[in-house]
Amino acid sequence: MSTLLAVSEPATEYVAATGTLSSLWVLLALPAFGATTILLLRGRTRTWGPYLAIATCGAAFAWALVSFLELRGLENRSVDLHLWSWIPVNGFQVDAGLLYDPLSATFTLLITGVGLLIHIYSLGYMEHDERRWLFFGYLNLFVTAMLLLVLGNSYLALYVGWEGVGLASYLLISWYFWKPSAATAGKKAFIANRVGDVGLSLAIMVMFATLGTTSFEGVFGSAEQLTAGAATAIGLLLLLGACGKSGQFPLHTWLPDAMEGPTPVSALIHASTMVTAGVYLIARSMPVYVQSPDAQLVVSIIGAITLVIGCVIGCVYDDIKKVLAYSTVSQIGYMFLAVGIPGAGAIAILHLLTHGFFKACMFLSAGSVMHGMNDQVDMRRFGALRKVMPVTFGCMLVGYLAIIGIPPFAGFFSKDLIIEHAFNQGGTRGAVLGTVALVGAGITAFYMTRLMLMTFFGKKRWTADVHPHESPAVMTGPMVLLGVGSVVSGFLLVRGDALVHWLEPVLPEQEQEHVFEAITVSIMTVGVSLLGVLAAYLLVHRKAVPHFPPVAVSPLTTAARNNLYLDSLNESLLMRPGQYLTRMLVWFDNRGIDGAVSAVAAGVGGSSGRLRRLQTGFVRSYALSIFAGAMLVAGSLLLVRIGP
Repeated sequence: MSTLLAVSEPATEYVAATGTLSSLWVLLALPAFGATTILLLRGRTRTWGPYLAIATCGAAFAWALVSFLELRGLENRSVDLHLWSWIPVNGFQVDAGLLYDPLSATFTLLITGVGLLIHIYSLGYMEHDERRWLFFGYLNLFVTAMLLLVLGNSYLALYVGWEGVGLASYLLISWYFWKPSAATAGKKAFIANRVGDVGLSLAIMVMFATLGTTSFEGVFGSAEQLTAGAATAIGLLLLLGACGKSGQFPLHTWLPDAMEGPTPVSALIHASTMVTAGVYLIARSMPVYVQSPDAQLVVSIIGAITLVIGCVIGCVYDDIKKVLAYSTVSQIGYMFLAVGIPGAGAIAILHLLTHGFFKACMFLSAGSVMHGMNDQVDMRRFGALRKVMPVTFGCMLVGYLAIIGIPPFAGFFSKDLIIEHAFNQGGTRGAVLGTVALVGAGITAFYMTRLMLMTFFGKKRWTADVHPHESPAVMTGPMVLLGVGSVVSGFLLVRGDALVHWLEPVLPEQEQEHVFEAITVSIMTVGVSLLGVLAAYLLVHRKAVPHFPPVAVSPLTTAARNNLYLDSLNESLLMRPGQYLTRMLVWFDNRGIDGAVSAVAAGVGGSSGRLRRLQTGFVRSYALSIFAGAMLVAGSLLLVRIGP
């Protein structure tokens, strides 16, 4: 059993921004200017629009770097920049402002840095697309929304960026909207994120109802006043929002389908922006989770479940982008598992950063493979590409070694620490979560080795119309830089606990009693990963690659290729009830509300039609009617007269 020490409270007092930091809004204004210019001028930016997008993103990265360096020199590394009074309505006062602290500074560097490389890569990848200018406008819009998400100083400001990211992702995922699969993938991502957004919006409402504020400073400063029930409710609702944006169980099914967008979109969404938003939300809300250990435990459990799902499904796909997509699902699961461990939030951010490098590198490398293989994605039609695409192979190899955790590559440092912290919780919780994380490392090594063997080794399985070739420098250059990051980022960030100390004002570290020593965990992790590599070699490399189209497979493989039937489950739980409710409401509207109105109208119309028959226009008819009426009146009077 491990003894957990108390977690110190994160800093909740912010100082006013001065100097360069008083111009933090420029970080948002630069990519927003690029997006606005391109989207308003449209086709007139066909020639220079992409370069404007790259320039604004590059300038934003430079500004983020300058701001980061100035923040490092401050004693209080948390500054607030008030912009204007946004919503002044009686007791509901919301200011538009930015919060710049170690957590948001880290994310701005990741978003703008990796985003810039993806912008440059897109210049070559989208070279022949007639709407390339529009694509770059959407990329700038994506970066702007993501920066607002991580820089906003309140949950409402975060929510605006949150929805902006959802819009931009929909536009980019459904880029090839004339393809039914792409249009469906865009709608699926949009709807799945809306389900999660309900959780986030309800959490914000509960915050205001219980604490009277939605600002980070106000919420975190008053978090101790929350009852256990309120803290748990807010924590679980925030988790629902995070699951939608970061593709965690049970809302993860949209993320692999997002591969229908161009490869740079996959790299942007899966590496440095959208899927990391959920991790940021949980990490930013840590003072709330400190008040609810139950909600924090649920975060780790969701991460562990998602980790396993991503690993299992990643083993059976032959689509290179789908394998990487489920790998992202699994790796984000590691981050959720870590951020749900008391005091391990900085470790989750460490893995988020290293993952941003090696996963972006792998996605861009996969795009390079597709570029040389006429946009084919089926690995059964690849093989022996390492000789004709040496730079692409080298970059993919570096990313592969990083993700399976081979020292000294980046993933080794971050994944080992997550597994170590999982075990160090002690008891049944530590044993279960630690074992899941460890086994996940072995399965990750298996399916990533399978990807490498089927793509770059073995015999040529190319179709007749394919002539593989290396990508141009505008594509390989960003890949190489990300490959370098995949090698050195882990070591640089853990050296002297650099990242842990940097994030301490926001994510305080918690000391734990070691169940396993660090060296023991490293040996176990590397050993399990090597077993996964060996299994892939024996089961994939030494056997013939299955023919195309696919041969008969086992029921487990069929289930995995159908996303373990979780799409069907979500349809049954979320979509079908909504459809039935809609049909019932339509029936009630037609038969009940409209039916009653129609019945009254029909009664009046029918009665008037029958009464109209009495209006013949003939004088003799009217005279006869008058005579009959007179006789009726006379008869009535006579009966009254002779009555008793």
